[in-house]
Amino acid sequence: MQSDFSQGKVWKNVINQAIPLMVAQLIQILYNVVDRIYIGHLPVIGSNALTGIGLVFPITTLVAAFTNLFSTGGVPLFSMARGAKEEKKAELILGQVVSLLFVTSLALMALCYIFKRPVLFLFGASEETYVYADQYLKIYLLGTIFSVFSTGLNGFINAQGYPKKGMMTVMLGAIINLILDPVFIYGLHMGVYGAAIATVISQGVSFMWVLSFFMGKKTFYHIKKENLILKAGMVGKITSLGISGFVMQGTNCLVQVVCNKMLFMYGGDMYVGIMTVINSVREILSVPGSTLGSGAQPVLGYNYGAKQYERVRKAIRFTAAIGFLYMLIAWLAVIIFPKEILSVFTTDKAMIVSGEHALKLYFFGFFFMSFQFVGQSTFTALGCAKRAVFFSIFRKVIIVVPLTIILPMLGLGVEGVFIAEPVSNAIGGLASFTTMYFTLYKKLPE
Repeated sequence: MQSDFSQGKVWKNVINQAIPLMVAQLIQILYNVVDRIYIGHLPVIGSNALTGIGLVFPITTLVAAFTNLFSTGGVPLFSMARGAKEEKKAELILGQVVSLLFVTSLALMALCYIFKRPVLFLFGASEETYVYADQYLKIYLLGTIFSVFSTGLNGFINAQGYPKKGMMTVMLGAIINLILDPVFIYGLHMGVYGAAIATVISQGVSFMWVLSFFMGKKTFYHIKKENLILKAGMVGKITSLGISGFVMQGTNCLVQVVCNKMLFMYGGDMYVGIMTVINSVREILSVPGSTLGSGAQPVLGYNYGAKQYERVRKAIRFTAAIGFLYMLIAWLAVIIFPKEILSVFTTDKAMIVSGEHALKLYFFGFFFMSFQFVGQSTFTALGCAKRAVFFSIFRKVIIVVPLTIILPMLGLGVEGVFIAEPVSNAIGGLASFTTMYFTLYKKLPE
């Protein structure tokens, strides 16, 4: 793959970077969405079981947030140490991240297991849906260490120049989960338990793949006992660098909790289930838009460093135009085919009928998210990461959360929860893009 982004067509450089990211993220999302699809089609209990799985989302998001904290903080430091030929320091960083991931995964597993009942009811569970959330969560938690390690250490494989091996970590888990889900759920009649067991097994296989890499001959850096003893200075550096990724994931958790709670209060279990489907659809449809922005980052950063400012402008324009066009098409697809989309996840007629309107409301003006992606990616690529984090928090915490609470209280009920998203997309997306345009794009030298 080309590494000199000052050469060749700008749009081609961006696409070449974006496609592998898109494939990897789609596979990762498939990993999670498959469970929801199979569970949603369970006879009799499908809709309540799907709602129960939705109640577990904030917990899995929180686990991902802590994984990001140490992974996104450790990998850049690891790469810098490698570049400086400081091999011992690179191995120290790897060891520190391993210990942090291990301690955190055990702590999260224990705390979530001890407090799962009050936490799930806080998140919007009822007695009917708690049963299924509990079934899934208590099995899923057993695989926390597998999930945290396979995700958290995968970046260290990529950072050593083995992107295909890093891709295999995700692919192995996704394929095994895809195969085992129907076997355990339907073949062995294990229902929700079966979905959780299939997930844990697939995570375990991914974990073993990652572990075998670091114990094998291809890696230049091994996990050594002496590097596992935590050192305050290094832990501080890792966490300070990874805090932005943690905050962005953590705010996702907050939004999920507030949405589920308000939907349960104003609409009941069915609407929490509808939001589970909507979140799944949003995750899938957002990938091309977000990875286009992520793919543009190395191209933007390289050309900015090389003082090729016209190429920077071209990359921003291309990413904005293609991102907007894609998100517009995705929005139209949701508006035209809401029933068909919902039917992928459930056979419950009442959920499909109510979900059609909710889906259209939630995705109204979905194309505004393209501005958010471009704005945040440009900020990050050109060294303004704090602004990227600010606009993420601005959209989710300052706009979405208050609107999700206030609009239902103003008489809009469940519709208010779904309306909060497009309003935040428009305000947050335009604010992010406009700020980027006037503070960065317009100020680029000729």
